[in-house]
Amino acid sequence: MQQIVNGLTLGSAYALIALGYTMVYGVLRLINFAHGEIYMIGAFIGLIVGQSCELPFSLILAIAMAGSSVCGVVLEGIAYRPLRDAPRLAALISAIGMSIFLENLALVIMGPQTRAFLIPFEVKQFRVGTLCVNSFDLLILVTCVVLMIGLYLLVHRTKIGKAMRAVAQDKDTARLMGIDVNHVIRVTFAVGSALAGAAGVLVGMNFNAVDPTMGTMPGLKGFVAAVLGGIGNIPGAVAGGVVLGVAEVMGVALLRSEWRDAIAFAILAIVLLVKPSGILGENLQEKV
Repeated sequence: MQQIVNGLTLGSAYALIALGYTMVYGVLRLINFAHGEIYMIGAFIGLIVGQSCELPFSLILAIAMAGSSVCGVVLEGIAYRPLRDAPRLAALISAIGMSIFLENLALVIMGPQTRAFLIPFEVKQFRVGTLCVNSFDLLILVTCVVLMIGLYLLVHRTKIGKAMRAVAQDKDTARLMGIDVNHVIRVTFAVGSALAGAAGVLVGMNFNAVDPTMGTMPGLKGFVAAVLGGIGNIPGAVAGGVVLGVAEVMGVALLRSEWRDAIAFAILAIVLLVKPSGILGENLQEKV
């Protein structure tokens, strides 16, 4: 039970990252491989704000999400919008290039050292039998659930959410219906990047460490979670993140810590072989 709780905490963070991948893919059919670096930028924004001002956790999180959101919109305008009508390979190469650029830019500006990211409140421990949970683990779970519910309501209960779903279904028809496709895509990048920034702050505080290379592996694992759940499927991204987090933690508990990263990619290989559409994705045969 202890490992399952730890896995749910880690999986919630993976789910937030996966949601950014799946939203962008759902609208643009594009894999934003610079998404992990947006996660890293969000962690650094939260770190700088937390060190500069004595603000409560909620404000640190909100500022980091806003900063990540702006970075995501700028990234879309510079790296992806000019290539929107180009072959998909061009956009993919641009995404990889921006990932490398942002990581090295952070190395130049912030330096290569790992920085401590302290939790801005006292963490309390709760015990139920042999199960031990601290207040920050609970805060991570609650924050992730609130953000996921907020995303669901945005997509399914608002005008911009309806526009997102229309653009995801058919951009040309949506444009003919009067929808500003560029605005919808900007909002999609903004929301997905904000979720990645939130994950960066939560993980940075949880592990008390932030560095310029911290986005590489979580970014890839967020992509694995999105594929695991069914890329382009929002509930699937959440399910994929939770399954991946629990599997990774249980694998480390039963095997060795060196297997942590291998487990994620072994799951990806198995899913691609057994059910390429993911847990909640639809097969082409099912659609026909």
